[in-house]
Amino acid sequence: MYTGASVLFKTLADAGITHAFVNWGNDHPALLEELERQRVEYGKTSLAIVTCPNEMVALSAAQGYAQVTYKPAAVIVHVDVGTQALAAAVHNVDRGHTPVFIFAGAAPFSAGGELRGSKNEYPMWWQDVPDQSAIVRQYMRHTAQVQSGRTMGRSVMRALQFTTSMPRGPVYLWARREITEEEVEDSAMSTALSKSQWPSVEPAGLSSLVVDTIVSALVVAKFPLIITASTGRNPRTVPLLTALSELHAIPIFAACPQTVNIPYNHHNLIGSSFEGKNPSLSKADTIIVFDTDIPWAETAGNTFLTGARTFVIDADPLKRTFGWTHVDAEMICAADAEVALTQLLDGVRRADVAARPTVETRGREIEALHNAWRDELHAVEAAALASDGTTPRGARVLGVLRDTVRAKTPSGGRNVFWLNEGISHCEAVWSHIQPETEGSMVMSGASGLGWALGAAVGARLGGHIAQKDFDLIVAVVGDGAFLFGVPSSAFWIARRYNTPFLTVILNNGGWVSPKKSMMGVHPHGHGSKVSGHQLTVGFGPELPDYAGIASAAGGAWGRRVERADELQAALEEGIRVVVEEKRSAVVDCIIEQI
Repeated sequence: MYTGASVLFKTLADAGITHAFVNWGNDHPALLEELERQRVEYGKTSLAIVTCPNEMVALSAAQGYAQVTYKPAAVIVHVDVGTQALAAAVHNVDRGHTPVFIFAGAAPFSAGGELRGSKNEYPMWWQDVPDQSAIVRQYMRHTAQVQSGRTMGRSVMRALQFTTSMPRGPVYLWARREITEEEVEDSAMSTALSKSQWPSVEPAGLSSLVVDTIVSALVVAKFPLIITASTGRNPRTVPLLTALSELHAIPIFAACPQTVNIPYNHHNLIGSSFEGKNPSLSKADTIIVFDTDIPWAETAGNTFLTGARTFVIDADPLKRTFGWTHVDAEMICAADAEVALTQLLDGVRRADVAARPTVETRGREIEALHNAWRDELHAVEAAALASDGTTPRGARVLGVLRDTVRAKTPSGGRNVFWLNEGISHCEAVWSHIQPETEGSMVMSGASGLGWALGAAVGARLGGHIAQKDFDLIVAVVGDGAFLFGVPSSAFWIARRYNTPFLTVILNNGGWVSPKKSMMGVHPHGHGSKVSGHQLTVGFGPELPDYAGIASAAGGAWGRRVERADELQAALEEGIRVVVEEKRSAVVDCIIEQI
């Protein structure tokens, strides 16, 4: 016997979905029965099922999977409450343009036994809400209710078209219990819906007018500038952006970067910031804002060159779901980054660049800016000790971590996947780890804390599918983000599914970000004079045993480090445990406290 649930799993598998991160409930009898039928008849399930005791961890894992494979995974949750428990991860996959297929069951619509799956348990009355998809609709690229098991396949394929089309993002399908239990004909299982007939929307390019206008501006510019954050979500853009930058000596500035857009050791990368400040804006006469949500902040004191020409290129240039954002620009262009970069690169190559000596001179100037930035970072690392002379600051931890990973991994650090959830240190993580390989460091894409631990699990699974088999996966998190990540769930999953990773906690004793926000508005107010504990943003004086949590939940190795001279040995042992013992490891680094 086949059911709507049979069609759900078959369609997902036929479409290339390999994993489902699941949290089961009373709306899923048909799904559980179908999976067991598959085990009995085929010896395995059509999708790899990853049991997740927490829904936000499940969705974060699916995000990490997609960030490595560039393909969607499935997430299956339980009625309205499981949908709500997806929590801040919904915000992340939306703003992070991450393709994810989310499916939720729903309370039965019948209560008298009229259909298989009718209400028969007391929570089902409470779970029968007026508009379940409203919980997540504003974050989704598509939401729909599946009305019949017979239409399940087509509903799934339409949703997958949305999640994989630009701007990519999550989709949400839901079905009541009777629908997943509905019997379907054998033909529904013997006939596959062809992926070739359900393609993603073809990526859009720039018009010839736009290409000519931007190229003309670049050719005559004295100091052009490209600002980017997320072009590297498509790794094929990294060599294109690098080539464009090199061809015409165009400096790159990373504004709230979410992935590697250009190698951090490249001489044309001149800076990175999460504070909205960009000193190069004062001399840039042509600016291209490329796949960037926040190119600068109006309150950060930036100055702009009079007459500067600005062009915005983005999959969603107006940021349609932002309440407010704006860039004064000559042209606002909706285009795919890979297509647009290819067009601009071809255009600049064809252009008559008579002022080649000027380009060469600018190239030397840009390289000097890059070197000055790198020298400043090295100086910060060397001096990064607290006033007691022994406690490291974040920059010291990150510098030692970078060097230790490069020394202790077979690839010299090039085949290492980094998850950056440093929060108040997220800029420092980029600048001091200095990733050089496309796709080797990512962030959540937004501000929903607790992403990295679950994402590390998904990244390890995705690495196997994408045949990347990383030497090491490293999650760099703040102590607040570690707790938001539901470590009891994340480390349990990591042990069960053999997805070990190294977690490095930058432990400043609480939430420094709310304190910094307060100081930004009330720099001399009452709160500026007191401790984090007094402000109720601190976790001390007796800090949680983070390594102990990971050990209890997932058998992880852990150590707390309080002195700078203890960092290297602890990190070396943590790396060894992950690489050789295939166990997760947590290095809890005490830094200057709030």
